[in-house]
Amino acid sequence: MKTENLSIILMVVVGILLIPFIGMQVSEEVNWTGSDFLIMGILLFLTGLAINFALIKFKTLKSRIIACAVILFVLFVIWAELSVGILGSPFAGS
Repeated sequence: MKTENLSIILMVVVGILLIPFIGMQVSEEVNWTGSDFLIMGILLFLTGLAINFALIKFKTLKSRIIACAVILFVLFVIWAELSVGILGSPFAGS
C-alpha cells in the first residue's frame, strides 16, 4: 500500500468524523462520546483499507464495483446495528 493512499484514507475519515463533531457544537441532539468517535473512526478506517485493497486486487470495473458495494453494505449494516440495533445483537446501541 502506498503511503499517500493511507494519508488520503486518514484525511477522509477525519473529514467524516468532523460532521458529528461540528453537529455536537451547534445542536444538543448530537451527543457522541469519545468511544463513539473511536469506534466509528476504526470502522471507517477499516472500510477505507478494504476498499483500497479491493481496488488494487480486482482488475475489472465490474468486480471492483461489486466488491466496493459489498464492503459498503457491510459498513452500513454494522453502523445500523451499532446505532439502533436492527439485528438485536448484544452490540446494539441503547
